[in-house]
Amino acid sequence: MLHYHTIPVTAFAQNCSLLWCDATQQAALIDPGGDLDTLLAEVQARGLTLAQIWLTHAHIDHAGGTGELAQRLGLPIVGPHPGDQFWIDALPQQSAMFGFPPAQHFTPTRWLQDGDTVQIGHETLHVRHCPGHTPGHVVFHAPQIDRAFVGDVLFAGSIGRTDFPQGNHQQLIDSITQRLWPMGDQTVFIPGHGPESTFGRERRLNPYVQGT
Repeated sequence: MLHYHTIPVTAFAQNCSLLWCDATQQAALIDPGGDLDTLLAEVQARGLTLAQIWLTHAHIDHAGGTGELAQRLGLPIVGPHPGDQFWIDALPQQSAMFGFPPAQHFTPTRWLQDGDTVQIGHETLHVRHCPGHTPGHVVFHAPQIDRAFVGDVLFAGSIGRTDFPQGNHQQLIDSITQRLWPMGDQTVFIPGHGPESTFGRERRLNPYVQGT
């Protein structure tokens, strides 16, 4: 069985998700943007073995702690898509611009492409490339528990910003309607900020994608 726990980190209250396989107690962190001691305390409190870092995209609040965490524990960095290389290269500048602790740039151990899978313990998640907020944004889908970890593609009542470099509004809408909606209305998504919702609820009520 796959489990997860969401831990808001950084001044931007970014939803870092701790995922684990209960059969093996192997765990991954999605988007460790900062507050590493808080994240590692949660891993330890649950008796888990942190084995991987997964990234949806490389904005500072999602990826700022990644380089340090990978270096400290010798962990592989999985994702995002190569389209976000320029954001990774700019992490030191991003950290200074937004008043974050100094962030290291890094080279992912494995880049992700649309249709890839990732595995933690005995559990497999599916990867969808969902550009628009950033060109290399990916989403992790766990159909076995009807959950999707969508980063900043979609929020409860809103969608990701597209006014950053290489953002694209139409591309974002296409990612949502063509890559997320087919996962099913019942799927609960964990956004990069704010509360969880379902794809069905957003299709009904979200003013940016209502009726799509």
